[in-house]
Amino acid sequence: MRRNAPDLRQSYRLRLNTLIRLRWLAIVGQSMAVLVVAYWLGFPLPVGLCLALIIASAWVNLLLSFRYPAAQRLEPLGAMALLTFDTLQLAGLLYLTGGLTNPFSLLLIVPVVVSATSLPIRLTIMQAALVAACASLLAFFHQPLPWFEGTELVMPFIYVSGMWIAVLSATGFTAFYAFRVAQEARLLSDALAATELVLQREQHLSALDGLAAAAAHELGTPLATISLVAREMEKALGADSRYSDDVSLLRSQSERCREILKRLTSLSSEGEPQMARLPLTSLVEEVSAPYRDFGIIIRLQPDQCIGPEPIGRRNPGVLYGLGNLVENAVDFAHTSVSVRWSWDNDYVSLSVMDDGSGFPAEVLDRIGEPYMSTRQGAEPGGGLGLGLFIAKTLLERSGATITFSNASTPGQGAIVKTRWLRSDFVYAEEGSTLPRD
Repeated sequence: MRRNAPDLRQSYRLRLNTLIRLRWLAIVGQSMAVLVVAYWLGFPLPVGLCLALIIASAWVNLLLSFRYPAAQRLEPLGAMALLTFDTLQLAGLLYLTGGLTNPFSLLLIVPVVVSATSLPIRLTIMQAALVAACASLLAFFHQPLPWFEGTELVMPFIYVSGMWIAVLSATGFTAFYAFRVAQEARLLSDALAATELVLQREQHLSALDGLAAAAAHELGTPLATISLVAREMEKALGADSRYSDDVSLLRSQSERCREILKRLTSLSSEGEPQMARLPLTSLVEEVSAPYRDFGIIIRLQPDQCIGPEPIGRRNPGVLYGLGNLVENAVDFAHTSVSVRWSWDNDYVSLSVMDDGSGFPAEVLDRIGEPYMSTRQGAEPGGGLGLGLFIAKTLLERSGATITFSNASTPGQGAIVKTRWLRSDFVYAEEGSTLPRD
């Protein structure tokens, strides 16, 4: 039975256990800071109110721990609500302990960073706006900063303004950086998951061959027994017209089943090496043929060829990867696509060139990254770049090196060149080994 594909969006949601652990860390730190300032340094401090806010945070943690399982993943709005509580709780502590003159005021950025790594950008902006509002209020409204009894440490307004700017700047920079890093990680994870699904499908197709051989082996013995019994029954019945036709039919059908199993066995053994071998010119023709009816001329042009033609393995990953390169070229070409190939004693090369607009210079170095669309515009092939990432991954897995470039004349098309070491490409040549899958 086919399993349902995993919900990737579910895996990106913030785990409740992560927030609980972060809050316990904050609770321990806040408690130590309050106790050290009040009882070790001896500064006057509203300990009761501070501890009440800390206990409220601990009570929420305990409630969540007992109410939900540790592996619970939060809905975006649920995670936003908890981060909002943390922001307001910290803002309350800062209000009681000096506002932005408190050196711990920089911790206001923590909920925004957590939001940037796991929540949608809209909710992250809302969280950042809440932090900015709290910082602005704390700049003007707060209790005095705890200091030696009988004195009050008054910070100049320019210092408070600097702290306000520092909090807002740190919030914006760290949130943007965290969001970009998390987004790239999520996109890469999506792309690798898609690649894994493609490879898994090919592995399932390859496994059918082995299953056919196993079925032929297991069914061979009972079919031979059925055939033998049918033959003996046919002899025993002689000319009895009541059953002779049925027994003859049973015997003929059992022989037919044995012939079918024999063909399956031959496909899995004797026929496999011939089916697995694929000359380079046949490979080029096979990956180009599906795209000849799209109104774009596909020219197959052999280039410099030195020595015997390399014969590669019929690798589904290579066929998919090269087919994707040809498909992209056809999508972006104006009139024609050229596929050129060459080989010598050391390398096997294949290039796909189109006469389209080429790759934009600003993305040329990033082509092949997941969700990086290579060319913009109204071309029907414009997409997210995931197919090209999968193609590049599969080709590199076979030992190929892929380079992307534009034609020497600007705006005259793109060139994608794939090159293997001959020893990596060939299936069976004297002195060579099997290529990597």
